[in-house]
Amino acid sequence: MYETIQFIHSYWAYLVLFMLLIASFNGIIGFAANKEYSATNFRIALFTLIVSHIQFLIGIFLYFTTPYFKMWAEEGMGGVMSDSVLRLYNVEHPLMMIIAIALITIGYSKHKKKLTSKPKFKILAIFYGLALVVMLSRIPWAAWF
Repeated sequence: MYETIQFIHSYWAYLVLFMLLIASFNGIIGFAANKEYSATNFRIALFTLIVSHIQFLIGIFLYFTTPYFKMWAEEGMGGVMSDSVLRLYNVEHPLMMIIAIALITIGYSKHKKKLTSKPKFKILAIFYGLALVVMLSRIPWAAWF
């Protein structure tokens, strides 16, 4: 079961990154070009929010079923923090992804409160762009390729 959840989590991440990249560039281009905020822009932002939250739920389930999680009991805090691989999978990756999901959620919520197009695009560009950078910083690239 762990392998199946890990497979889903790994491949769903491609969709999350793709949508976050599209949403970030959509926000930047919309802001820079003074475009009118449309239903398509709303759908892109919403779909990015949805797929990232689904990934978050899959990730939570995976975190508690992974063999790395058992290392907290076996190695203790000092052992996990001194091993770069264990630290990445048990601390850095989960923490940074939670921060990225929070940025996406905050950006989506704040952009809905704006009444005109330019501020909507600005909020999306900032928060979704930051979330993209945060995600890219702590993806376990060695496991992907």
